[in-house]
Amino acid sequence: MTTGMGTGTGTSTAAGAGAAGTPAARRGGRRIHEWDPEDEAFWERTGRRTAHRNLAFSILSEHIGFSVWSLWSVMVLFMGPAYHVDPAGKFFLVAVPTLVGSFVRIPYTFAVARFGGRTWTVVSALLLLLPAGAAALVMEPGTPYTAFLLVGALTGLGGGNFASSMTNINAFFPLRRKGWALGLNAGGGNIGVPVVQLVALAVIATAGAGHPRIVLGVYIPLIVVAAVCAALFMDDLAPVRADTGALREVVRERHTWIMSVLYVGTFGSFIGFSFAFGLVLQNQFGRTPLEAAQLTFVGPLLGSLVRPVGGRLADRRGGARVTFWTFGAMAAAAGTVLYASSVRSLPVFLAGFTGLFVFSGIGNGSTYRMIPGIFRAEADARALADGGTAAQAAARARRLSGAAIGVIGAVGALGGLLINLAFRQSFLTEGTGSPAFASFLAAYAVCSALTWAVYLRRPAASPAPAAGEGADPARPALAEV
Repeated sequence: MTTGMGTGTGTSTAAGAGAAGTPAARRGGRRIHEWDPEDEAFWERTGRRTAHRNLAFSILSEHIGFSVWSLWSVMVLFMGPAYHVDPAGKFFLVAVPTLVGSFVRIPYTFAVARFGGRTWTVVSALLLLLPAGAAALVMEPGTPYTAFLLVGALTGLGGGNFASSMTNINAFFPLRRKGWALGLNAGGGNIGVPVVQLVALAVIATAGAGHPRIVLGVYIPLIVVAAVCAALFMDDLAPVRADTGALREVVRERHTWIMSVLYVGTFGSFIGFSFAFGLVLQNQFGRTPLEAAQLTFVGPLLGSLVRPVGGRLADRRGGARVTFWTFGAMAAAAGTVLYASSVRSLPVFLAGFTGLFVFSGIGNGSTYRMIPGIFRAEADARALADGGTAAQAAARARRLSGAAIGVIGAVGALGGLLINLAFRQSFLTEGTGSPAFASFLAAYAVCSALTWAVYLRRPAASPAPAAGEGADPARPALAEV
């Protein structure tokens, strides 16, 4: 996709900056024809207010999307013996939405360019009525396991909302604010995971585990609210248009795949642990559904809240540095959980697992901040070599980073599938999660080493600094992304 900017600074919003006779104006004026957030005068005059408004309602829609995506992480808590689904079956059931959610992220990313950010936010929100309504129909004893799997697959649509939302917000903000904006957008969406878990806890505590449809009765109206708010208050950016060439370019770019691996480690861990935590507590420590529900929301909540912190730290300290240390901390937390699992200490286990959520949240923010920074550094180096302008470099960076966000987000979500499959196999073969935790520790150590080797260790492999910036041979350029 591309977010190529117009030459002027006017916008066509509900206030009507566009020409009265344009098709955009006839559609209600929620289409912006010129957008240049890197122009500080434009940003301060109109860009900041418009971007923040779109960010707020993007968060609302993405929040509901995440809640629907993680729906089966709480539905399985309602599935008692009468459902005849064993622990391995439940782990596989919560893994299916992550698989589907990862695949739909690619088309959702490009739907923003094809239909517009506002328009696609409305459509993607309304699509969530399908899995929510289907879950309300099948959630009762006697339903075939295949039906549960099919409805679980439908909830994967909620995972696609993240990709389209992040791509849309990426186009609204200047590079210097992307870490904060993308972190806040993603963090606000991620909070949908603990919120749906809290709703389930409230239902189990008050109505009992035999009433899962109450949870769905809460979310179906909220889906409609999110769609209506997006229609009324968000904007389409006309300069954002479909560009399949950008996708072809980013899939050939090595940084796309390196960052995908790192995002598997951060976001894949967050979503995978969020889906599996309640089941792990039930099977590892014998917790009841109510006892598990009382504990599962804390980690995802903290991980969501610190995601903007990770983005802000990356803005200030460099995403590569923050990501490197974050993976080291995640490895230490995984080691703590492995020890607690072996000695069956629930307090230590909860402390280590909470650490995994917190550090994965920080890493989510820092890795996503790295993406536009890497592609801006690459574009600056290319412009310097080819005699291009800073404006051309900025346009190329926005074009490629938008496509890369979709690819990296899709691959990263597969980490959630791997987490749940690892738990499923671990409990099937050993009756404990310890082998899975050992594999997670090793994976985080590999991700930390990869970050250091590619982005912190070798200045010679880094692109040239941005135009107008002095080169410091002692500091690798990509350490600042």
